[in-house]
Amino acid sequence: MRTEPAQLLADHFAFLEGPRWYGGHLWVSDIADMKLYRVTVEGDREVVCEVPHRPSGLGFLPDGTPVVVSMVDRKLMRIVDGKLVLHADLSALAPADLNDLVVDGQGRVYVGNFGYDLFGGAGKAPADLYVVEPDGAARVAASGLDFPNGVVLKDGGRTLVVAESWSNRLTSFERDDKGNLSGRRIYADLNEHQPDGICVDREGGVWVPCFNTGEVLRVLDGGVVTDRISLGDRRAVACQLGGHDGRTLFCCTFDGPPEDLMSRKRLAAIYTLRVAIPGDGCNVA
Repeated sequence: MRTEPAQLLADHFAFLEGPRWYGGHLWVSDIADMKLYRVTVEGDREVVCEVPHRPSGLGFLPDGTPVVVSMVDRKLMRIVDGKLVLHADLSALAPADLNDLVVDGQGRVYVGNFGYDLFGGAGKAPADLYVVEPDGAARVAASGLDFPNGVVLKDGGRTLVVAESWSNRLTSFERDDKGNLSGRRIYADLNEHQPDGICVDREGGVWVPCFNTGEVLRVLDGGVVTDRISLGDRRAVACQLGGHDGRTLFCCTFDGPPEDLMSRKRLAAIYTLRVAIPGDGCNVA
């Protein structure tokens, strides 16, 4: 395990998710405070916009337009001139809050949902992963997932990997030219580690923040762990590779119990570490 301390970049957030590196900045959603931020490598922040139904996963369309999850009303919103514009309405498909997403090179968006009312205390239920075409048409891409969370594209977009948080595993699919998924299999059994918002590097290694252990693991296909980073007593929520050379690992953390996730207490922060293998930023393939 690497023991060098992570460096604090910025703190005093409520609960951060969906970090993406794009255009020289880290973009990140504050779910509990309902704001989308853009953060510099020096730690300066600005509010891009407010998302009243809670932002989460975000990405960028081929023309550079940001697209962000609006969790509670189960919509994808584009950000145009600082304002939210409807991209796709998934409320007829998704039974619960939308969650994380990834955008491919054609502008398709893959987005998951909780499957049940997590914050309302409902019992666990399986969930779907959806694919949204550039024109906003949406369909189920995969079913029966156990709380689909972070999602990435790798192998030039031929492989999609999604974190199933409650099953402590990464699951992969083969992806065809029309965006369809097949060949579901376990990519990595993480044992006691609970994965959240993942990212991928240029050699195909998947960085996995583990909410329950406060670690960030670099995992290969089959489950081999090549790197293990401890964030101490903090919960590891989501991560993203970026910076001027792609070798800065930005880690979103939460320093409190799960019951405080939506409390709006200022318990979230962004930490950074340097890694050997760079990433391409916002997981667009």
